Amino acid sequence: MATAGTVSPGSEPAPPGFPQLRLVLAVSLDGRLAPAEGGRFQMGGAGDRRVLEEAMAWADAALVGAETLRGDGSTCLIHGPDLLEQRRQAGRSPQPIAIAVSRSGRLPADLPFFDQPLERWLLQASPVSPGAAPAGFHRRLPLESWHEALAVLGALGQRRLVVLGGARLAEALAAEDLLDELQLTLCPRLLGGVHSWLPPQARVAPAARQGWRLVEHRVLPGEELLLRWRRGPDQGVSS
Repeated sequence: MATAGTVSPGSEPAPPGFPQLRLVLAVSLDGRLAPAEGGRFQMGGAGDRRVLEEAMAWADAALVGAETLRGDGSTCLIHGPDLLEQRRQAGRSPQPIAIAVSRSGRLPADLPFFDQPLERWLLQASPVSPGAAPAGFHRRLPLESWHEALAVLGALGQRRLVVLGGARLAEALAAEDLLDELQLTLCPRLLGGVHSWLPPQARVAPAARQGWRLVEHRVLPGEELLLRWRRGPDQGVSS
């Protein structure tokens, strides 16, 4: 989000209570999510899984694109006993709310996602017909603009959001300068091709092109490297 007192082109200053957004991805050394030929691909190992769950434990909710859900079938869950206990002691639900982002609002009813032990919300592009949320979802919210939708989520208590993909969702948020943190696990692979975590045609808001500060780096098992950048004042680097 833009810093106080500044407005990036095409965006508005974030109001008080606006959520923090942390994009969490595992990528190859050349920034790819999948091989050149495409298809589903397991990128990270056990170390990446742990830092992913740490980010989930931090979050109130997770944004995940409908295309990603259709491809993977389910979303990420926290399994680490210490992280589950951490959330329990804080009076939080075991899992953050899963917020599916979909233009149509239509997802296959047989997806394992609908059997996962978590609360499911739907963020649906307009027009949204009146009435109850579609089967399998506990709540439906309109996505007329990202600023409006995120302000509503913040007002509903969802102040810390992880963004789990896919590339189109990351592109939409980067275009409006709405990402506060980037958490990337670099995996020891070279994949080539066009399947980068931002699509080749992505337009990034001018204010989001710089100003990132490294706040954490950590060597993970399997020759992986966690790198976390944040917008705003430097708060130190941990390793």
